[in-house]
Amino acid sequence: MIAIQFPPHDFKITASNGQEMIFDPFRKKYVTLTPEEWVRQNFLNYLVKSRQYPGALLSIEKEMNLGELKKRCDIVVYTREAAPWMIVECKEMGVPLGQPVLEQIVRYHMALPVPYLVITNGTNTWCCKLNTEAGSWEFESDLPDYPPVAPSESPDAPNIPEA
Repeated sequence: MIAIQFPPHDFKITASNGQEMIFDPFRKKYVTLTPEEWVRQNFLNYLVKSRQYPGALLSIEKEMNLGELKKRCDIVVYTREAAPWMIVECKEMGVPLGQPVLEQIVRYHMALPVPYLVITNGTNTWCCKLNTEAGSWEFESDLPDYPPVAPSESPDAPNIPEA
């Protein structure tokens, strides 16, 4: 499990038609403030302010097709080359992060392959990295740093000049 300390926030919260609404700066609109949305907004704030993930490379509620079904990933993080790099599934606080949540995010991975999967309920956070050699997922002790290093930029990669 990864310990996360959410940074202070400056969320804009208002009421509309008897519902609390929170301004989502990524989608540039007010959305209903549900318990899950509270976790999502805090996690987004953490990624950008504490981990320096570029906000412009985050997609919120990314729609995808799983067979005949349309589903939405809570957060997709992209590389600077616009390749999907991480999927984050947010649950409201108190929802256990057990097998059903892992199965849900792995299904998303089938439609949108990424090297990292993250699940969080605001209290508990887990990150898994795909081990391509073993074809399995390994739990990480922390979220990966951004930006991801492309294989050609790795310090151990051979320096091959371009033709």
